[in-house]
Amino acid sequence: MARAARLLAALAALLAASATGGDARPSKIAVVGAGIGGSAVAHFLQQHFGPRVQIDVFEKGTVGGRLATISVNKQHYESGAASFHSLSLHMQDFVKQLGLRHRREVVGRSAIFSGEHFVLEETDWYLLNLFRLWWHYGISFLRLQMWVEEVMEKFMRIYKYQAHGYAFSGVEELLYSLGESAFVNMTQRSVAESLLQVGVTQRFIDDVVSAVLRASYGQSAAMPAFAGAMSLAGAQGSLWSVEGGNKLVCSGLLKLTKANVIHATVTTVTLQQTEGKPLYYVEYENEVGNGSDFYDIVVIATPLHLDNSSSTISFEGFDPPVDAVQGPFQPTVVSLVHGYLNSSYFGFPDPKLFPFASILTTDFPNFFCALDNICPVNISANFRRKQPQEAAVWRVQSPKPLLRSQLKTLFRSYYSVQTAEWQAHPLYGSHTGLPRFALHDQLFHLNALEWAASSVEVMAVAAKNVALLAYNRWYQDLDKIDQKDLMHKVKTEL
Repeated sequence: MARAARLLAALAALLAASATGGDARPSKIAVVGAGIGGSAVAHFLQQHFGPRVQIDVFEKGTVGGRLATISVNKQHYESGAASFHSLSLHMQDFVKQLGLRHRREVVGRSAIFSGEHFVLEETDWYLLNLFRLWWHYGISFLRLQMWVEEVMEKFMRIYKYQAHGYAFSGVEELLYSLGESAFVNMTQRSVAESLLQVGVTQRFIDDVVSAVLRASYGQSAAMPAFAGAMSLAGAQGSLWSVEGGNKLVCSGLLKLTKANVIHATVTTVTLQQTEGKPLYYVEYENEVGNGSDFYDIVVIATPLHLDNSSSTISFEGFDPPVDAVQGPFQPTVVSLVHGYLNSSYFGFPDPKLFPFASILTTDFPNFFCALDNICPVNISANFRRKQPQEAAVWRVQSPKPLLRSQLKTLFRSYYSVQTAEWQAHPLYGSHTGLPRFALHDQLFHLNALEWAASSVEVMAVAAKNVALLAYNRWYQDLDKIDQKDLMHKVKTEL
């Protein structure tokens, strides 16, 4: 009875809105997930629809999602996404709007480990590093750089399209608008195949490219080329992070938006057939009990994948049924170990002589993907990185939780081990075809774009796209959706 009464009340509100004019704004919007995607889409939706729209953001865990920190010895360290590329324009804009600051970078040298020895070691001299790359791999690194730059130059068009209000209902349409069939094809062929075609050697792919992909995605050079190119772009150029923790962007955006954060798990989204615009009935549960409400627009800003039943939302009342499940994700375990590195394992019996703050690994059978001597999220002016012979906080990325024997291999001794396990990225190659943002009229899945590439900035791009898509559909501005030849259109608009 209560459900029927609420439905009648919602219908009455809709009728009242339609009586005041056909272009009435939505009254309530639901966003499921308060990671960077959910926080950003709430912000963008409010930007477009105005401050009077109520935005409810559902989050079953903590705000920030895969942007998170872990406390070690009263200091906080990044356990999720640690840094962003200088070309992450949405993230740069968020930080500026929120009055946050970039964290001071404490430089450290990197190396790539093959399981027996280092195949590549960074020095403090830029020209010497270039000479070593050329000596070992010829001009492969230049060919890689040119390939990545060409992809990024085309991808950066998305910011111009979004500034002009254009949106895309599917991932394929978005990619096609940026790089035509070349970008779409890059989601179906491997990084290795694409790089070999432009003259990068197999040895460079095995030693360097695979190490970067293992550190960022936990996957190999057999993954699709588009996701790989975005990851390799992140390994080049200047990186930055947020003073106080990257998750502050999420909480800051939600506060700025005045979003109503509901700590609950959304279980069901039911389509209530109404005249004209659809109405959605969202049911959720938390420690207190069950709840429900009606919404004009629903955005799913969390992965919907096969191997994690806790993330599954039932979609009811749809004909044909909503097909939102997109395949399994790659698990990643981040272990923050406070202890003394076993430098002997890496060929340095004297720990004082160990020069590296970051170690990547090649595709050899190994139990870890990357190892970093990390700094806390708050860095004082007199902060210095711990010396290798001192106890430091090391971040170890691995596909599975580290066994005690594996910890003893990497560390002479340790005080504490704290872990965070993520369903971090799609398991690329496990899902054929590119998913859609629009699951139904005014029902959207923001994380669809992860199946092309997965990063914090990509989620922010997806958030802007979904907000524009919802806005353009609401006001039936169809000329702003799925348009072709946008470069020409944008130039004529300027």
